[in-house]
Amino acid sequence: MTAAEERAGGSAAVTAAIDPTAGALLTLNNVEVIYNEVILVLRGLSLHVAEGEVVALLGSNGAGKSTTLKAISGLLPSEDGEITDGEIAYAGRRIADLDAATIVRLGICQVMEGRRVFEHLTAEENLRAGAYTRRGDRSLDDDLELVYGYFPPLAKRRRQEAGYLSGGEQQMLAMGRALMARPKLLMLDEPSLGLAPKLVAEIFGIIRRLNDDLGTTILVVEQNARLALEIADRAYVMETGRIVLDGPAAELAKNPDVQEFYLGLTETGERKSYRDVKHYKRRKRWL
Repeated sequence: MTAAEERAGGSAAVTAAIDPTAGALLTLNNVEVIYNEVILVLRGLSLHVAEGEVVALLGSNGAGKSTTLKAISGLLPSEDGEITDGEIAYAGRRIADLDAATIVRLGICQVMEGRRVFEHLTAEENLRAGAYTRRGDRSLDDDLELVYGYFPPLAKRRRQEAGYLSGGEQQMLAMGRALMARPKLLMLDEPSLGLAPKLVAEIFGIIRRLNDDLGTTILVVEQNARLALEIADRAYVMETGRIVLDGPAAELAKNPDVQEFYLGLTETGERKSYRDVKHYKRRKRWL
């Protein structure tokens, strides 16, 4: 290696150390979103997701988590929302102005809150619908078996209409349907919503396996902060449309504010009622 190459490599390393977003798979920079031309939901939101990471986005109801995912996946126009400022880049390409179908073809898939399966189609028909953008791909059957390997209950119910599946099975189906598109970035919106604790633990275990086994980059929105921080590499905390805290998941799990406001623990380790900690909005150190 020449001295010039060494200097170039050194400069790149310094740049990466200074700017953690350098080379990120997904980057949001000062994104602002407004609904119905009036309601400001995202207020200069910035975050990044590196390739191969599991990143958790935490926050209370109304913080703007789901809006963030819809801004990335191109679903805002269907709800009279629009990006009015900032940039969203995926694999170095600006995507804020692209439609949802194009964004899926680029490799981004979102699993919506509440599953939203096609109730009158069978489980397998739902899965094949997820591969719509891959028509003509002869490897679909192989991918079906891959999905059934991660979600064995779906293999048993493959001929059953999706509307008759349990809530946990429908969540598995929604995730499996997204996997059929072979996403590079999988976004999950509240995957634990409405599920029994045992099923929640199973779903989160599968999320971690998808990342470990397939290398799928995952951005998960979740109110169950404890489980989300257990499987994530990094995490962001949102309040009123802004990021107020971020860092490695293991460090955030030990953060006194996160423990108090999201894990229900005081500094002494005692559980505390959420109603007793509403003062957190006035805690200046969050901002």
